[in-house]
Formats: sequence, C-alpha cells, structure tokens
Amino acid sequence: MTARVVVADDQTVVREGIVMLLGLLPGIEVVGSVGDGDEAVRLVAELAPDVVLMDLRMPRCDGVEATRRIREEHPGTEVVVLTTYADDDSLFPALQAGARGYLTKDADGEEIVKAIEDVLSGHAGLSPQVQRRLLERFAEPVHPSRPATEPPPDGLTAREVEVLRHVAEGLSNPEIARTLHVSTATVKTHINNLFAKAGVRDRAQAIHYAYRHGLAQPPGERPGG
Repeated sequence: MTARVVVADDQTVVREGIVMLLGLLPGIEVVGSVGDGDEAVRLVAELAPDVVLMDLRMPRCDGVEATRRIREEHPGTEVVVLTTYADDDSLFPALQAGARGYLTKDADGEEIVKAIEDVLSGHAGLSPQVQRRLLERFAEPVHPSRPATEPPPDGLTAREVEVLRHVAEGLSNPEIARTLHVSTATVKTHINNLFAKAGVRDRAQAIHYAYRHGLAQPPGERPGG
C-alpha cells in the first residue's frame, strides 16, 4: 500500500530536497508540501494524508503546535518529526503533542521509509538515538510535585501544565516561548486556555492555582530554593 505523505519544512531548499528524496522511495507518494504549521494543518484537512513529515521550528505555527492540532482534529493522520534537533526541549514536547515518529535530518531514505511504515502499523518510528534518549530519560530519577499517576486537574493538557509551571517560575511569555521553542502567540494561546479551564483571571491567581494543585512548588520548597 502506498503511503500518502505531506512534507512540512520552512526551508525551501530542504523541503524540496526531502520531496525529491521521497519521490525516489518505494511505497511513498508525496501529495503536498508546505512551509509552516498552519499550512500543514490546512493541507491535512484538505488532503487527509496518511503521514506528515514535520519540521519543528517554523514560523507562525511551529511543528509541536501543528502536531497537536493535527492529532486532535485529524486523528487518522500520523506525524513523524523530521528535524535537526534531538534535544529534550524538542523531543519530549513533540511526542507529548502526539508525534509517533521522530527522526533527525541525517536520516537516510531507508530510515524514513521504516519510520513511516512503523507509525502506520501502530508502532513508534523513532531513530536509534531517540530511542536511547528515551531509555535514559526513563532511567532518570523523577521527583514530581504531583503524583505522576494523577491526571492534571480541570482538563489541563500536559503542555498547558508545562506552560503553567513556567508562569509559576516567573517567566514572561517571550521567555516561555524561547524555553519551549514555540512562538509567543502559541504561549498566549496556551495561557488563555489554561486560564479558562482553571477559572483564574491573571498570572497571580494562576500561580496560586499551580501551588494549590501541586503542579509547581513555591520557591522556598524547590530543590536548592
């Protein structure tokens, strides 16, 4: 069966190179290519591809936010991240947003085909280095302020909790955006959503909410605080 694929990458030369490479690979049909996350979401709605190969750092709507929207609005389309970055700040938000595959741009055609086949078969399409990082992360000691088995309160998503913790740390919206490698507009959207869900009106109330629900710790109680 041929996999219908959309490529999302803001660098024209890179995007065209990926499209050309995919055109040479068996079992893959490129049905579209775009240069930002908003366009990726729009094209998925229009074409219903099987897989999106998603870059992470793009203008207007970054790859993490685009992945979240695609997985929520079009669950029949899988997302495989194809990026230059394999650091924790790129990897884990992408997986939390719903990406089922994660490759770096030094992957060859065989690895890309395998990742696409894996996600379409219900498996994770992860490069060996990403698999190693996940194993290392699971081996690290965890000291959560809230039991990991408890879901976030009031329907907050994992990303909204992450933003809320940064708010509690005193970070501004631009600082949060730089930390999470997303746009300031995306941060504002997350903050507006979590304010509405938590029933708070401002950052002070949000911080108090975070402390009350164990989503963040007051400065004096933080390790080294």
